[in-house]
Amino acid sequence: MPGTTSSASEVIEVADGTPIRMWTEGVPVEPAARQQLLNTARLPFIFHHLAVMPDVHLGKGSTIGSVIPTRAAIIPAAVGVDIGCGMIATRSTLTAADLPDQLYDLRSAIEGAVPHGRNVGRGQRDQGSWQKPPAAVDALWASLLPGFKRIADKYPRLRDCNHHQHLATLGTGNHFIEVCLDEAQRVWFMLHSGSRGVGNAIGRCFIALAQADMRQHLANLPDRDLAYLKEGSVHFDDYLEAVSWAQDYARGNRQLMMAHVVGAARQVIGKRFTIDAAAVNCHHNYVQKETHFGSEVFVTRKGALSARRGELGIIPGSMGSRSYIVSGLGNAESFCSCSHGAGRVMSRNEARRRFTLADQQRATAHVECRKDAEVIDEIPLAYKDIDAVMHAQRTLVEVVHRLRQVLCVKG
Repeated sequence: MPGTTSSASEVIEVADGTPIRMWTEGVPVEPAARQQLLNTARLPFIFHHLAVMPDVHLGKGSTIGSVIPTRAAIIPAAVGVDIGCGMIATRSTLTAADLPDQLYDLRSAIEGAVPHGRNVGRGQRDQGSWQKPPAAVDALWASLLPGFKRIADKYPRLRDCNHHQHLATLGTGNHFIEVCLDEAQRVWFMLHSGSRGVGNAIGRCFIALAQADMRQHLANLPDRDLAYLKEGSVHFDDYLEAVSWAQDYARGNRQLMMAHVVGAARQVIGKRFTIDAAAVNCHHNYVQKETHFGSEVFVTRKGALSARRGELGIIPGSMGSRSYIVSGLGNAESFCSCSHGAGRVMSRNEARRRFTLADQQRATAHVECRKDAEVIDEIPLAYKDIDAVMHAQRTLVEVVHRLRQVLCVKG
């Protein structure tokens, strides 16, 4: 796997495949993730090269932190099951001095305004969904319902998934809500979530269909999760419609959740405030058609942001480190992309084995957040150094704001 390097990226030539260009200077890349990249680069429909972001780490089928341009085909598992997952952030007119000395009440208000987590068992209600959705959720769902009906009429298995009751809810895992301060001590609200249960159901449905359509060819793939849908095939157009709908759902989910977060903050913070009208709201798990190197192709960003020149994005660290509001530099070699975060250096199970509750408490001592055993898998030490990640992609984005969190809500 010989490679050539420049000051910002490394190019790996792949036998019987397309090159891999990696922006990973100074950050670790696990061997299993490198092998996944090689597997993907050898697919016959990859266009020009793969672009690899500095937060790269092992994923399901395809590598998280990769940009996958394809001609006349899409890999549903590369898009994943959290379709449209991404970030939203908005700045307020508040400053640090306006926040209460103790932030527990603010965290409790946000937790009460936004369903989060998951607690499903016999006789139990899922705490991460609405029991009775508020009017704003009903209204948003009504706007999304016609598109969903078109999809569910063709794929009835999707009808009974969580959709209406998951709108404006956070989810679990690495999804979060934060209150942050920028370099001028101004208060920002920021959150991370996607298309929730309905996106998961759509993703799994079409991953299974791609594998079924390729059943006789799966043995020739290095990983069955690289099964793909060909343009013109029976399910291809349906997948494009469904994935586009799920991305709209995810964007709306974040917008409405942010409104609820700001509303909760107004109940707790005595001072009146306003927020910026134009929030940054960006996907980092999605696919869309774009033009690169003179050709129209499908670009799948699996844990990566669009970073066209002047385009704003959000790159979070971990629940104990800083995050960044960035502006894209339009780097053509990256397909105008950048990382979607810091990226994990170990699995959730490894983090639980390696770290203790005391480790988690020390790592988040400066943040108002949960500090129990259920969130040890999200300990900052399980993530790459966000400053190293930002340095590695210095030719992809420029920093607009540096944010440090003072409050974090985890699902």
